[in-house]
Amino acid sequence: MPVILPVKGISPLIPASCFVAPNATVVGDVEMGEECSIWFNAVIRGDVNSIRMGHKVNIQDAACLHCTYEKTKTIIGNNVSIGHHALVHGCTVEDHVLIGMGAIVMDNVHIGSHTIIAAGAVVLENTRCESGSIYAGVPARKVKDISQQLIHGEINRIAENYVMYSGWFKDEK
Repeated sequence: MPVILPVKGISPLIPASCFVAPNATVVGDVEMGEECSIWFNAVIRGDVNSIRMGHKVNIQDAACLHCTYEKTKTIIGNNVSIGHHALVHGCTVEDHVLIGMGAIVMDNVHIGSHTIIAAGAVVLENTRCESGSIYAGVPARKVKDISQQLIHGEINRIAENYVMYSGWFKDEK
């Protein structure tokens, strides 16, 4: 069973359409939209501030979402994929975003819609990532504008695939 715990009397709100892996952790002031999936060893800690997730968000294996006490909240839009081992901390991520494997997104970052954060990128505190762009590197910088092909072929495809994958596990219950 996943670890789903209240913190200071506030319990996570997880719709029935969501999938939470048996060894995932979701605690405190966390609200998920419909068809989200939280994968193996992922941690979502709404203990020190709130975490809000839109619809069709997937938090892949060993990723971590957190915030800073009394300072930053984490807000995730719709159709967002957060890759394996990524760290997303106290930031805002708009709709249709892909955050690559092992990326780090720090406090007060704002990622515009239709954006890709490359695997391993480090998006430093207070960075504003322009909509429709690809950011890569350490520290992350805009490397190019994103094509419509990447928006539909990668960002949307991955988000839809994770809805499908989570269905495989729901069917096994």
